[in-house]
Amino acid sequence: MKFKFSDWWRWGGTINRGHYLLAGIVLMAIKYNLDRAVAYFGFHRAWSLINYLQPDHAASFVALAKDDSIFYATMVAMALPFIWIGVMLTFKRLRAIGLPLWLVVLFFIPAINLLFFAVLSVLPSRSAPVFESPPRGWIGRFLDWVIPKSAWGSAAMSLFLTVFAGLFIAYFGTSVLERYGWGLFVGLPFALGMGAALIHGYHEERTCWECLAVAIFSMVLFGAWFLAFGFEGIGCLIMAAPLGLVIALLGGFAGYVIQGVCRRKETATALLILLTVTPAMLGMERMADPEAPLFAVRTSVEINAPPSKVWKHVVSFTELPAPREWLFRAGIAYPLRAEIIGHGKGAKRFCVFSTGSFVEPIEVWDEPRLLKFSVTSNPPPMEEWTPYREIHPPHLNGFLASKGGQFLLTPLADGRTRLEGTTWYHHHMWPAGYWKLWSDFIIHRIHLRVLQHVKDLTERESNG
Repeated sequence: MKFKFSDWWRWGGTINRGHYLLAGIVLMAIKYNLDRAVAYFGFHRAWSLINYLQPDHAASFVALAKDDSIFYATMVAMALPFIWIGVMLTFKRLRAIGLPLWLVVLFFIPAINLLFFAVLSVLPSRSAPVFESPPRGWIGRFLDWVIPKSAWGSAAMSLFLTVFAGLFIAYFGTSVLERYGWGLFVGLPFALGMGAALIHGYHEERTCWECLAVAIFSMVLFGAWFLAFGFEGIGCLIMAAPLGLVIALLGGFAGYVIQGVCRRKETATALLILLTVTPAMLGMERMADPEAPLFAVRTSVEINAPPSKVWKHVVSFTELPAPREWLFRAGIAYPLRAEIIGHGKGAKRFCVFSTGSFVEPIEVWDEPRLLKFSVTSNPPPMEEWTPYREIHPPHLNGFLASKGGQFLLTPLADGRTRLEGTTWYHHHMWPAGYWKLWSDFIIHRIHLRVLQHVKDLTERESNG
């Protein structure tokens, strides 16, 4: 097949897997080095391959500082011609394989796009009957021997193989590399879902519902075994489940679509690709060690008392009642009391939680308007529910850390006060936007617990 450079820009036609793989590698090399040069010489910034996997800063473009906005706008503008070429080539490759063109949407999903590119690079163009030839190579012969031809047998084997491989990759990522990123929460669920569907349809094409079923059960069993081996607790698995299950379903559906055009030898190669590319993503994240974005959570209540009476209960407060919220009963750390040593700027405040104490040196003491502090020590964010007496997954140590906070007291009409609490924090878990939903919710509930306690103490005192 002849393929000219001008064909890269055009909608029509097809492209074979060799040209597609070569074009992808060449374009990625050109784009990476161009981006790195512009970032370094134009903006004095570092740029690595991991920036393509973790686009969290660029995703919050409107909230960026001016310099950051100019930088990311420049990078996006430079990316547009590469995106166009990549989409056109992916359309051609999908057309050559005989897959629906709407699968091009996977091109835009970080982590998944790498797996998708790798799989498209090994699937054959549609020129031969499906299942026409026996599998080649040791992995192909192994799959042909080990996967039963019956529907129930192939489903059971798909679950066994994907869960076993998934546990190994997840343990490698969390316990060895200590990474909780796109590779773990997006790439791995997609690979499990697609792998389960491809194995289930290895000998005979399966229905869409059958492929989705094995994809979803692979994630459920994966989570159950992850808990059983003591790698994680119930709390974190529950928080990760919505994202993981949706991505696994997407992978299962992609596997269903692909199985109809995939011969056994290409299925074996595709599974090997999934098995190698997924841990490679985790390794890339570990080498890059990207900076975590800083987030802020603000919560306020109105108190029927002037700021002068509210202030002392903000600086320190007595023991809070036992929590009733399901969140804290499930193991999330919750505040117990606040103590302070000293007075004014430089004093040291201790906010005692169920898992330990936050150490908070006072930076601004503007009585009775503003109390602002940094955080120099963070306790574990939760106590995991687990069948074992105690586990220590790496994410309990520094992956969710408060950097500072403040209490702002604003006088209102009729002698009332608006009390606003703010926490600045970061976490080293990606996709940052997804985990921000959970962390914002948790911190907001912690704020409400403290602010409501201050409100009750102040109003009870004011009412005699």
